[in-house]
Amino acid sequence: MKKLWELYVTFLRVGGLTFGGGMAMLPMLKQEVIEKKGWTTEEELLDIYAIGQCTPGIIAVNTSTYIGYEQAGILGAISGTLGMVTPSLVIITLIATILNRFIAEPLVVHALSGIRVAVCAMMLNTVISLAKAGIKNKLGILLFLAGFLLATFSPIPTIVLVVCAAATGICVHLRKERAES
Repeated sequence: MKKLWELYVTFLRVGGLTFGGGMAMLPMLKQEVIEKKGWTTEEELLDIYAIGQCTPGIIAVNTSTYIGYEQAGILGAISGTLGMVTPSLVIITLIATILNRFIAEPLVVHALSGIRVAVCAMMLNTVISLAKAGIKNKLGILLFLAGFLLATFSPIPTIVLVVCAAATGICVHLRKERAES
């Protein structure tokens, strides 16, 4: 029961203290589940995040569900998921009742603009940190550049890019194994 509560509170904090969706949550996820709790590593978080991006649903919820499951099975998955979605449900309910009255106020407009800039800076910092952990060789650099360019400048769906990168990694590994045999 203690572990379930810990999962709930951890993901409640992540879900309640970050703005901007799954990518914006990466810095806090890294801090909470890697640095504070030691539940995963940077490489594992990258893998979990990639899987979460390929599966239907919200990336942050998929990630919290997976980590919760790894820590405490099905009840851990439920606890992590509930922790991640609780703040959004509460905040969206409050905002829906209040925001329409204040959305055009200059103070609110400028506050939201400032939040967006801060979230972009945090996301860039996390991307750089995760790239350092995930890009290990020339193939990694090539896949990173190809994936970045295709994701940025083409209409190719993210799942296709991830599957192609995975297939490339598998093919290169199998080729190296054959060469060593």
